[in-house]
Amino acid sequence: MAQQLTSINLVAPAFKGINTEDSPLAQDPSFAEIADNAVIDQRGRIAARKGLSVTTTNKTQLGANSLRAIKEFRDSGGNTKIFSVGNNKILSGTTTLADETPGSYTITADNWKMVNFNDNIYFFQRGYEPLVYNNASGSVVKLSTVTNAAGVASTMYGNEVLAAYGRLWTADFSADKSTVYWSDLLIGHDWSGGTSGSLDISKVWPDGYDEIVALSAHNNALIIFGRRSIVVYGGADAPATMQLTDTVSGVGCVDRDTVQYTGTDVLFLSQTGLKSFGRTIQEKSMPISSLSGTITKDIIALLTSETSFFRSVYYPEENFYLLAFVGQNTIFCFDVRGTLDESGAYRATRWPGTGFTCFERKDNGDLLIGSSNGIGQYTGYNDNSGTYRFIYRSPELSFGDPAKLKFLKKIRPTIFGGEGATLFFRWAYDFNTSSASGSVTLSDHATSEYNIAEFNIGQFSTGKFLSRKNVNTSGSGGTLSINMEADVDGKEISLQEINVLALLGRTL
Repeated sequence: MAQQLTSINLVAPAFKGINTEDSPLAQDPSFAEIADNAVIDQRGRIAARKGLSVTTTNKTQLGANSLRAIKEFRDSGGNTKIFSVGNNKILSGTTTLADETPGSYTITADNWKMVNFNDNIYFFQRGYEPLVYNNASGSVVKLSTVTNAAGVASTMYGNEVLAAYGRLWTADFSADKSTVYWSDLLIGHDWSGGTSGSLDISKVWPDGYDEIVALSAHNNALIIFGRRSIVVYGGADAPATMQLTDTVSGVGCVDRDTVQYTGTDVLFLSQTGLKSFGRTIQEKSMPISSLSGTITKDIIALLTSETSFFRSVYYPEENFYLLAFVGQNTIFCFDVRGTLDESGAYRATRWPGTGFTCFERKDNGDLLIGSSNGIGQYTGYNDNSGTYRFIYRSPELSFGDPAKLKFLKKIRPTIFGGEGATLFFRWAYDFNTSSASGSVTLSDHATSEYNIAEFNIGQFSTGKFLSRKNVNTSGSGGTLSINMEADVDGKEISLQEINVLALLGRTL
């Protein structure tokens, strides 16, 4: 008598994101070894990320370079303007990039940080006189040329700038890594009059010496990130009397452009992974947990090799924080809706090879992305009209009994969306690098109507397409890994479930 097939379900594969830290054999099947060009969607499924719809049609001023930063200027009168930087120029616009660099102002680096403050947008970069734009003047000018400007000296040409508590704050200067300057109240061009001032923290670093990398504001506190420590001053709305309230030793920030305020916390990249300011303060000293705890080795390897620059963005509309290692063309996407119970880490996926170099969330909720093509928007399911590859690879699956032989007969994925796409499957046994393969093409059905679509094929009322198709398989082994790939070409696609049909054999 023929042996009955055993059905083994992988419900919500990759729901917990990538895990490259734990033993692959002991892993929860809800993790993934690879989840490329993927997000965790609102229903907890691994899904293809959205694409880049390029807006720029004239990038002459950018040349062959990539954008390094984007910022939306906005003022109280409702005026808005998109600024970007690249090719050693200050640029504006989205469709056509126009050169806004002040005349006789020479730029040889593009590491600008831009902030909105009191109806102006300010541009800061180490060693350069800050620049400013407002709608009234209609042009970008040197800060010292603003009427009643004061104290605009090379000592305050900082690499970091923060708009908080009614002032501009700056730090990280060419010859001074331990002083913070702040402007007069509501006057971003006055750095020597009124209630402007400075603070030297060289004597309060917890480990004796550090360098300021970034500034942030949270709960009426000024957070000063060093490379290896953090210093916190409370009462920052009155900086002349603010007091040192906390220090953290052994945990710092690697780059100012990894710092993002989420509304309830501050995220930043340390030498050991993504951290939360709130959690770091609670745990003190060397925190035992990390928000990137499932991919710590990957993060450290990228940090060690990064020779270009970092970029990040918090995007509440889709509940993710993007961290880009631009020089290595790798982005990690962290789902910030909650942490994993077992590790306290965010669920992470990876976006490799995108060419995305900077980000900006607009007030209307659009996510702008910079690249060598200029400015685009995170929308649709093509990258500049081209396809991109969505990849899922499972950890090594033992189905609870690695000692028992499995004869794989069929893989039956449940796919949401992806009409007309071809899915490519590979499977391998017992950690073998050699694999067998098969493919299946999803039907390109129109939206299903009740009693018309085939049973188990149409999904009614949502306007989307649910497909279950068999992939015939072969081979045997004690453990199994499954790889699924698809080219995303204009259609949303997500993986809801994988049903594995196998014969269970003898004990190995």
